Amino acid sequence: MEKAQLETLNTATDYQRLPRLSATLLRWSSVVLVATVWFSACLFGLYILAFYAAALYEGDMQRWNEVLPGLYDRGSAATTSGIGLHFATGGIILILGSIQLMSSVRERYPAAHRWIGRVYILASLLAAVGGLSFIILKGTIGGTVMDIGFALYGILMFVAAVQTYRHIRAGRLEKHRAWALRLYALAIGSWLYRMDYGFWFFFTNGIGHTKTFTGPFDQVMAFFFYLPNLLVTEAFIRARAYRASPVLKILASFMLLLATSFLILGTYFFTIHYWGPAILKWLPTL
Repeated sequence: MEKAQLETLNTATDYQRLPRLSATLLRWSSVVLVATVWFSACLFGLYILAFYAAALYEGDMQRWNEVLPGLYDRGSAATTSGIGLHFATGGIILILGSIQLMSSVRERYPAAHRWIGRVYILASLLAAVGGLSFIILKGTIGGTVMDIGFALYGILMFVAAVQTYRHIRAGRLEKHRAWALRLYALAIGSWLYRMDYGFWFFFTNGIGHTKTFTGPFDQVMAFFFYLPNLLVTEAFIRARAYRASPVLKILASFMLLLATSFLILGTYFFTIHYWGPAILKWLPTL
């Protein structure tokens, strides 16, 4: 009888520990992911500014087309201005968005958090408008599928920026934070777009890709560079809720750790081969 009671007590204790364990796992997996994203996105933001701003400063705008053909069009100042605005503000939101994710900044320097947030929201809106204007005026190199995918991306970013600002103005802090996370998940899309292509070329030698970005892989990537980010973010937002089950929290933690592993590997590869050299070349000119 005593043995049965002891087994029941141990089982009950294990069930009590599971919620605490799952909450701890979710918290630390999110901290590691945020730190990885912060470091990698800042590097990519610097790379964007270094690569595109340096090309503009040196008068060699054709270098823009090395990454994605058709970005620079000598005969269309409007489209060039639109995509230039998109890239300039894109670099800014990657750096500022990474800072906004830091709880230490929010708690210790609330005034700085608010002002950085205003610039971040404005830059996000301008990045969305710049990209959408380019699509409307010229269209993407990949045709209709890429136009739809990239336009949806711009619309979602615009909506997320508006919602982030609207909820904080109304004092709805939790909804504000949820939309801020969605906005950042979209902001890192351009960074993941390049990372995904880099890994695909490394492992498959570019199967499904064409120079006109109309291959099967290209058409998937027109949506894949931001929709999975939003799915991971939604899982995190829901798992962070007070009543989320331990199983959901553990599953969300596993997804976050997988994403972290992918980002660490990608950050190392791209920093060594692409981002690092461009940034080091740019810094002495500042």
